[in-house]
Amino acid sequence: QVQLVESGGGLVQAGGSLRLSCAASGHTFSSSIMGWFRQAPGKEREFVAAIRWSGSRTYYADSVKGRFTISGDNAKNTVYLHMNSLKPEDTAVYYCASQTYYRGASDTVGYDYWGQGTQVTVSS
Repeated sequence: QVQLVESGGGLVQAGGSLRLSCAASGHTFSSSIMGWFRQAPGKEREFVAAIRWSGSRTYYADSVKGRFTISGDNAKNTVYLHMNSLKPEDTAVYYCASQTYYRGASDTVGYDYWGQGTQVTVSS
């Protein structure tokens, strides 16, 4: 079992920045990839970014490329999502997820564990 706890969400004006954190505990050694997803009201959960612990390869949705950066700290079992140039359409609940065996970075069904989410609201 892996437990994931997100933090860092909040209210920010358009153009601003936020940093989300995802702290993992439990059998963290079994996590091969960590991802961030988001879900806006009335919409499906969508992929945002992911990072593989081995080699630190990163993946991004087209909508956030150049604005968001995912990073990880193995020693702290923590993954971060640095969000810059935020837009109102980035408003959503952001979820952290963990995948035990690599099954692809961007599909929700490939992830085994999920956090409770943290709200990000971007005002115009």
